[in-house]
Amino acid sequence: MVEVERGLPRVRGSVKWFDPGKGFGFIVADSGGPDILLHVNALRNFGQSSVCDRAGIEVTVQQTQRGLQAVEVFEITPPEDATPDAETEIPVDPDVPLEPARIKWFDKVKGFGFANVFGRNEDVFIHMEVLRKSGFAELQPGEAVGLRIVDGERGRMAVSIASWETALHKKG
Repeated sequence: MVEVERGLPRVRGSVKWFDPGKGFGFIVADSGGPDILLHVNALRNFGQSSVCDRAGIEVTVQQTQRGLQAVEVFEITPPEDATPDAETEIPVDPDVPLEPARIKWFDKVKGFGFANVFGRNEDVFIHMEVLRKSGFAELQPGEAVGLRIVDGERGRMAVSIASWETALHKKG
């Protein structure tokens, strides 16, 4: 693996903040030390265009002239406070497969959006809470994702979202 050849250390931490508009943010390592720059390119290589604040993250890092920078993202987990609310939360059955989808549109202000599953005509509803609890800050039109979908009162709805890269690894 490339990261072993380079001898880059792996670091676990949490996202301090990430601004998709600016294209970067920072990670706080669990082991302490200076903040680690997280550039959108490292996220895109993982298959995501954003990550929510306080999400858990595992990366390799390298020292640059300006400080530590994340080189490769290996894992993103939802924030610890993203626990299900028994009254409003639909339980996520891990046996429900991730379905390949593309984001049709997502409006952060409205708090929802829609995706299209490959090979199916109907839209899949995505709520902002599902986005946050899956570790995302926002979704871009055309972004490829994996969705766990259930039939809701008004049609198909996502109950969890994974980056396309994660969805590919979980299939095999």
